[in-house]
Amino acid sequence: MTTVGFLGFGNMATAIVDGWRSTHTAEDARILACAAHFDALQDKAQQRGVEAVRTARDVVDAADVIIVAVKPYQIEGIFSEFLADVDWSTKLVISLAAGKLNSFWSELLPDGARHISTIPNTPIAIGQGVVVAEDAHTLTDADLETVRALFEPISTLEFVDSAHVSVAGTLAGCGPAYAAMFMEALADAGVKYGLQRATAYRLAAGMIAGTGALQLSTGLAPAVMKDAVCSPGGTTIQGVAALEQTGFRGSIISAIDAVESSR
Repeated sequence: MTTVGFLGFGNMATAIVDGWRSTHTAEDARILACAAHFDALQDKAQQRGVEAVRTARDVVDAADVIIVAVKPYQIEGIFSEFLADVDWSTKLVISLAAGKLNSFWSELLPDGARHISTIPNTPIAIGQGVVVAEDAHTLTDADLETVRALFEPISTLEFVDSAHVSVAGTLAGCGPAYAAMFMEALADAGVKYGLQRATAYRLAAGMIAGTGALQLSTGLAPAVMKDAVCSPGGTTIQGVAALEQTGFRGSIISAIDAVESSR
């Protein structure tokens, strides 16, 4: 039986476990976690069938797969407590820490350590996430199968070269916030014209989910999908023109620019 240990059990770690539970993934695994505040950890862990332990060393000693889910700036301090005392060749390290790529882990961990850097997003909680994985890593083929087994049932797993992990992670990781704002704006417009808010939310969310599913299923360029809805002289193209006048697409690109320039 594989033991999976979380260093940190915040929003993303709990989302991953929730995704596993919702899709019956990793049912045979023992899952344990540590976090800075043990009382809060116990509550979240108990709800999910996860074993709460007190220290990072407890996780590292017990786990075959170590998922690093702490803040990036905390990693070196945490690992310094036990770095020299662990046989890292027996551990599979999966990092969720933004900005900590293969080069960082190769310097931190000794030769022979097996590690990969990933960036998941929050819809993973219902098995509909995206996980960006760096294609530079030190995993064996068997390790890669383990990663796939853990993440493919709950996400679209996309391997990206090191130079583009940051922007890929921004699109997938920050994008849910922008999509939620778009959903909220659509719903507000519906409410403005008399729709009940719950109805407007369902319509907007279903539309976004369906449009994304259509693109993934067909591979059509979004421009083609847009054109298919825009009849000559029709209503949709009037809305598209209004969005262009207010810089809709430029605003989204600017949001990505803002995130990337802040790193």
